[in-house]
Amino acid sequence: MIQVYFVLAMYVLMPVVIIQIFKRWTWAQKIGTVLMAYAVGFILAFSGACSFEMYSPAEQTLSRMQQLLMSVSVSLAIPLMLFNCDFQLWAKSLPKTLWALVGGVLAVVIAVVSGYWVFQFTDIPELDKVAVMLTGIYTGGTMNFNALGSALGVDKSVMAIVLAFQMLITTPYIVFVLAGGYKVYRVVLPYDDGISISESIHRNGKRATEVERYDGMMRKRNFWSMMQALLLSVLFLLAGVGLSIWITGTISEMVVILTITALGIIASFFKPVRQLRKTFELGMFFILVFSVIVASMFDYRSVNAGSMMIGAFVAWIIGVSTLLHLGFCRMGKVSGDLFTISQVGLLCSPPFVPTVVGAMGNRKVLISGMVVGLMGYAIGTYLGIGIYYLFDLLF
Repeated sequence: MIQVYFVLAMYVLMPVVIIQIFKRWTWAQKIGTVLMAYAVGFILAFSGACSFEMYSPAEQTLSRMQQLLMSVSVSLAIPLMLFNCDFQLWAKSLPKTLWALVGGVLAVVIAVVSGYWVFQFTDIPELDKVAVMLTGIYTGGTMNFNALGSALGVDKSVMAIVLAFQMLITTPYIVFVLAGGYKVYRVVLPYDDGISISESIHRNGKRATEVERYDGMMRKRNFWSMMQALLLSVLFLLAGVGLSIWITGTISEMVVILTITALGIIASFFKPVRQLRKTFELGMFFILVFSVIVASMFDYRSVNAGSMMIGAFVAWIIGVSTLLHLGFCRMGKVSGDLFTISQVGLLCSPPFVPTVVGAMGNRKVLISGMVVGLMGYAIGTYLGIGIYYLFDLLF
């Protein structure tokens, strides 16, 4: 049982270590905390630290704790990451930013549905649910992927494999963009940026574009603010559980996730909630906990023809959605840089936006990319559930 306690301690402590590394070194900021969390989880998996004899007390205890930690971490992260989102900024955005968002979301939906039709007779396990999770992660982010996986009861080994291939294919795309791929998009979309959402917009005493600013989290004022946000998130979780029991007679993770997402969005429209400090960063901590756990459950022995097809499915979604998004943006005369940052905000989530903006050297699209990504966070879970029921009607 000592090994079980060691693993559980790693789940909580390693995100703290990752955050400290992220704060100190530039190379870590370029990689991103989520990718580092996945890496730590895979190290735990391949080292055998999480391997126990099947059906042994240790294995069953670890499994129960993994399920509990994953469910709680996702449920707390969702509202925390939504509290600081100023969705009213859309009133100050240009139509082209909205065009880039709608075009990107529509491109992902078409890619997912067409991909499901192409791959439906392959050996991919739980293909419909895999497609739904990928819809969430490629319109929102890891938060939506985790939420949809939990809500639909996807086998955790399948989630781990999907995450592994998602990283394996998405990371080279990010490297391509950072290495100059955005210049290709500038040639394809040679339009003017115009003025995206004003760079002068400030929120909570800081720039609205800042994400994952972990410095000062333990200062008294910030810590108290985070505790208030955490308490509110716990109340939302309890409300979701209560509503689920009232509607279904049991705890349905789908009902819980949809409830806390809705409450998180509603709360973000209240200024006192939106002004709570470091809530996004606290939410990211819980996402890192989840990411380490899921990656640690990866079983390399489960890699087979079916899992290799997952990689092909992921590649299909990224390739098709990118081409379609390019086409939509050309129709709307969206600039290459706005397309690039919207694509990154949707496919890779908001924390990657500042890094890509830095590589492009164009701060005018910074907040637009952030808002596109944050809107993706807000709609990703609902969109995924909608796709799930759409499959029932079409296939």
